[in-house]
Amino acid sequence: MNDSSAPQLNPLQKLIFSSRWLQLPLYLGLIVAQGVYVVLFMKELWHLISHATSLSEQLIMLAVLGLIDVVMISNLLVMVIVGGYETFVSRLNLQSHPDQPEWLSHVNASVLKVKLAMAIIGISSIHLLKTFIDIGTLGSEGSRYTETGVMWQTIIHCVFILSAIGIAYTDKLMGTAIVKKH
Repeated sequence: MNDSSAPQLNPLQKLIFSSRWLQLPLYLGLIVAQGVYVVLFMKELWHLISHATSLSEQLIMLAVLGLIDVVMISNLLVMVIVGGYETFVSRLNLQSHPDQPEWLSHVNASVLKVKLAMAIIGISSIHLLKTFIDIGTLGSEGSRYTETGVMWQTIIHCVFILSAIGIAYTDKLMGTAIVKKH
């Protein structure tokens, strides 16, 4: 569609439609936050490398899980930044770009919600796994964990899973309803 065939909007419609650009500073802020995660990753990686010979296998595993956690949160940020911008602000026109993420070609608000829910479950899984690995100190003085805390962390993780299933099921129902309508 070229500019000459674009529908003419009245001033109120132009204002409402243009308001989507107010999200741009939010996405730019998330890019800065991702930079902070890169710094955190490098700091944790340096700590792991510099202490590799003095750390136990359990501590190395916890450090690696921490690195994976940072990467998964960074992946979540990329999905929100790129997918959110493409869905809600403006097209990126990456169709022929060799580095276009595969998932971006079919992203919409519904797909983005499901992908985000799955990423949150992945992050929660890493945190829960770190807790289960480090749980050997449970009940001892100075322990970072309590039985109640571990129970709540597990319950919250299960709620994330149920929420993702609910979001995916609702998305499937909506998709089925749209197909039946056409």
